[in-house]
Amino acid sequence: MARTERTGRRPRGAGPLRIYRLLLRRFGHAGWWPGDTPFEVCLGAILTQNTAWTNVEKALRRVRAAGRLSFEGLSTLSDARLAALFRPSGTYRVKARRVRAFLSFIESRYGGRVEGMSREAPEELRRQLLAVDGIGPETADSIALYAAGHPVFVVDAYTRRIFSRLGLLAGGESYGDVQRFFLRRLPRDAALFNDYHAQIVRLAKEHCRARPLCSACPLEPVCPRRGI
Repeated sequence: MARTERTGRRPRGAGPLRIYRLLLRRFGHAGWWPGDTPFEVCLGAILTQNTAWTNVEKALRRVRAAGRLSFEGLSTLSDARLAALFRPSGTYRVKARRVRAFLSFIESRYGGRVEGMSREAPEELRRQLLAVDGIGPETADSIALYAAGHPVFVVDAYTRRIFSRLGLLAGGESYGDVQRFFLRRLPRDAALFNDYHAQIVRLAKEHCRARPLCSACPLEPVCPRRGI
């Protein structure tokens, strides 16, 4: 049991499902993850590590302009050429190695077709992805949810910030503990998890910032503002 389940005091009636409904009422459904194909989603999930999404968009535009936004397009390039294409995303040499490792994984396990991941059991796919060099839990879960369509809840820094301030997390839980907190309280539905993460991202950018703007926040009625 997560630490907050033993010691934390929850705002009355403000569990994860009610919080999602409050966000949905304010923002409406959000399209997420940005990407036209499962392969582009996978590439974006790797490139977004330790950088802002605006930088990833610049890198993806370079890849697209070069006509290389596919497994076939990238797998034939040298490491130096991959790094050059990924340069706007930061730490581009590291990311080139990580993308190369992912391409090798897709080739060996799925014949170069990322769509094949959707036929894998979610737990097995996650295990496989975590074995790929440079892919951690958040990246693996983003790929499993947004590219493969599995009902996997993605945890990021925004999730921790918001739900710590709501008093539902203490803030020091492991990735797995936070993920289990949501999985135990929400229906196992990929569409719900997809949209929920988008709502979290929008709330964190517009209201629940490092220096929060609480007055117009859709969660203001239920948020005790822990740590603020």
